[in-house]
Amino acid sequence: MAQLSDRLKRLAPSETLAMSQKSSELKAQGIDVINMSVGEPDFMTPNHVKEAGKKAIDDNYSKYSPVPGYLILREAISRKLKKENNLDYTPSEIIVGTGGKQGVCNTVLALVNPGDEVIIPAPYWVSYPQMVKLASGVPVVVPAGIEQDFKITAEQLEEAITPKTKLIILCSPSNPTGSVYSSEELEALAKVVLAHEDLFILSDEIYEYINYIGGHSSIASCSGMKERTIICNGVSKAYAMTGWRIGWVAAPEWIAKGLNKLQGQYTSGTCSVSQMAAVGAYEGDQTCVAGFREAFQRRRDLIVSLAKEIPGLEVNVPQGAFYLFPKCSSFFGKSYGRHVINTSSDLAMYILEEGGVAIVGGDAFGSPDCFRLSYATSDENIKEALRRIKEVLSKLK
Repeated sequence: MAQLSDRLKRLAPSETLAMSQKSSELKAQGIDVINMSVGEPDFMTPNHVKEAGKKAIDDNYSKYSPVPGYLILREAISRKLKKENNLDYTPSEIIVGTGGKQGVCNTVLALVNPGDEVIIPAPYWVSYPQMVKLASGVPVVVPAGIEQDFKITAEQLEEAITPKTKLIILCSPSNPTGSVYSSEELEALAKVVLAHEDLFILSDEIYEYINYIGGHSSIASCSGMKERTIICNGVSKAYAMTGWRIGWVAAPEWIAKGLNKLQGQYTSGTCSVSQMAAVGAYEGDQTCVAGFREAFQRRRDLIVSLAKEIPGLEVNVPQGAFYLFPKCSSFFGKSYGRHVINTSSDLAMYILEEGGVAIVGGDAFGSPDCFRLSYATSDENIKEALRRIKEVLSKLK
């Protein structure tokens, strides 16, 4: 009997996409569901960015694009990195791909050999461990609970490093927690990395612009870290361009060349029109970015205040992104009707089926005591969703 490859058998399906699909299926049946499972801004792409895309069509940007991306876009990214992050990257050190997700996966595939260990702080984005498994690497999960604001310490990092450690994946601002590493915390982690030869850090900075602490810090800006850091970023979250599928990587040139070689064999250059829209995003008016951030911060304050009113939930205050990650383990062992709650995934399914709110259990993020809510939705949806969650949780005994 024919079988799928062992490579695919190692992978788990994405829990976030699965819950979003389940939500869509219930909606199609006429059931009222508020979807807070997916990490996607509810805003529309800004008009000046759309106009740049339309102009690209009119200007006949309809041919294959260069594998690493158009030079004009890589130059725009280079200028952005210098102006906003004080980092010097030449266009030859930048690779544009099909979304930030491809940038992260390409980096893992380019650096990790079978048996290499990759340190992943938990809570983590669902795809990180799966990407490491795809590369035949070994995910090494380092947990950080709500009591430490979901951020690992330099001491934890040092303890996790072995002679097999090749890469560390860091996401700040974080999906799924919204936690942000301060420049001092990044400096402490950088010292640990620099003390170990041939150890690299993949810094996922896709939520860079959605932070509420006054500015973004990249670990690449720490002394000695630029040659040890691979920055993964993109336009999807900051400019509400998820469907345009544009992400990029900035890395030492030898790594960038490796990514170019890899990408050239299985996707080639990404969408030509989307690339020109991304140029419009980076080079155009930036007031949209500030407007989105202000809206997300208002929603953050709203959802935190409402969640803190729900008995049994332990809530921290996220400093970035658009997620809340409350601790819910006080409900484990409780039940209502046919629902028995033993895990956060059980709780997520209960909240979906009984309350009509789609969330994602923390099991998928390596933190089984919590669940994730995306507040990338309207104030009205947030208020109604939290009302429903409070109501259905009160029924658990």
